[in-house]
Amino acid sequence: MERSLEGTTWILTALGDAPALPGTVVTLTVAGGAVMGTDGCNRYRGAYTGEGGGFALAPGLATTLMACPEPVMRQADAFAAALRDAASAVVEGEVLVLRDASGAARATFTAQSRELAGTSWLVTAYNNGRQAVVSVLPGTELTLAFAEGTLSGRAGCNRYHASWHGDGDRLTIGPPAATRMFCAGPEGVMEQEAQFLRALESVATVQLEGPRLELRTDDGALAVTLTRAE
Repeated sequence: MERSLEGTTWILTALGDAPALPGTVVTLTVAGGAVMGTDGCNRYRGAYTGEGGGFALAPGLATTLMACPEPVMRQADAFAAALRDAASAVVEGEVLVLRDASGAARATFTAQSRELAGTSWLVTAYNNGRQAVVSVLPGTELTLAFAEGTLSGRAGCNRYHASWHGDGDRLTIGPPAATRMFCAGPEGVMEQEAQFLRALESVATVQLEGPRLELRTDDGALAVTLTRAE
C-alpha cells in the first residue's frame, strides 16, 4: 500500500544526481491537493494530483518574485522543472523520490521532522491583534524554546513560560505567565510583549518547514512566524 503524501513536508537533498546546493533549504509540503514550500529563494504553490503513487502537477505553478544569487536561481529553476516533469512519487521510509515518466529520479527528499520538543526559535513576526502581522521591534528579541510539555522564552522585556500540547498539525498553548519587569525602551516594547503573548495563546495549528515555523489560529490567520535559532 502506497503511503499518502497528504499532510507531509520534505526537504530536498538532490536534483537528479546532483546534491542540493549547500546553504539553501528547498522544501515540499503536500496538503489539500496542493504542493507548496520554498525553492530556496521564493515561495511557490501549485495544484497536483497523486492517486496510486502518481504525481501530476497542474499547469500554473505560482511563485513569489524575489531575486537571489545566480546559483540559487538555477537550482530553483531546476526544482520547478523537476516538479513539472514528475510522474510518480515513491516513498521509502523517510525518503521521497519524484520520478519522471521514464523512471529517472528528478528530485529526492528526506522527511521533515515534526518534533518540536528540544527545538529553539527566534520570532520574526507576530499578529498584533489588529488584523496585522508585524515585525519584531529593532533592538528587541522574542524567543521560544520547546521542552516536553512546556515552552519558554523572552518576550522582549520579560521571560515567559507556558504549557503546550501538539497532535499532528494541531498545537495548543496555555496562557503564558511572565515575569513583571518594566522596560522603558525601546519605544513600544511593553505593548509588543503583550501582543506577542496574546498571539501565542491564540495558536491552534503549526507548520514546520525547514528552518521556518508558522503558528496559526483556528481560522487560519497567521499568529507567529519563527526561524530556527542557531
